Amino acid sequence: MNLFHTYKHLSAFVLFGPACFGQYQFEIRNVSKSYDAIIQIENCYDDRCGGKGTVELFDSKNSKVQTFVSDDLVLYAEQGQKLIQNKVMPLSKDQRAVIIDDFNFDGTEDVAIRNGNMGNYSGASYDVYVFNKTRMGFVKSDELTELGSNGLDIFDVDAKRKRLISYGKSGCCDIFTTEYTVIPNKGLEKVFEKEEDMTNEDQVKVITKEKINNKWITKTKVYPADQYNRNKK
Repeated sequence: MNLFHTYKHLSAFVLFGPACFGQYQFEIRNVSKSYDAIIQIENCYDDRCGGKGTVELFDSKNSKVQTFVSDDLVLYAEQGQKLIQNKVMPLSKDQRAVIIDDFNFDGTEDVAIRNGNMGNYSGASYDVYVFNKTRMGFVKSDELTELGSNGLDIFDVDAKRKRLISYGKSGCCDIFTTEYTVIPNKGLEKVFEKEEDMTNEDQVKVITKEKINNKWITKTKVYPADQYNRNKK
């Protein structure tokens, strides 16, 4: 849908309010199966934007669902796209400023909004909002926000296994993978950890810890580096 075609007879002041002037505006059609998004952001330099910004979600009827605010809404322009203030610019749904998925596996879509680079090794960080059926709106989740702000990027969603997977590293040669399940009305539970230690360039030591029947089972294996890296491809 084209949200701005719908509102083309409205002035920019009426549509966005007085704060829009001097800002950069983006439209993401079909950011998910249910929503389109409008982004307004303060500052853009070259192909990168950042600073305080807002994300407005619209449903299939062009009705505004909710507005989210970020102190540092980082996004990147499409390849070759010229950034112009007060001009509505399209972004593909593959952008990383707004991510929509079912993060808590309750059958409804949730929203992650980029908020700076506070993750592991200055990785992307996100504020995460889950849909609350009682309030009929999105509510910020402190647990998921923390998980989405401490890794190398936002966590992966394994819908089939119903797990959230976070990645991190320490130095050049230590990589960590952590998996969580979501327990309804309780929160996240860590159920799996893997450390890949590549300090020795000739070998990789892999330490796994898995929670089985409320007990942690630890296993350690050492692989030749060339074999391990080849098998990961």
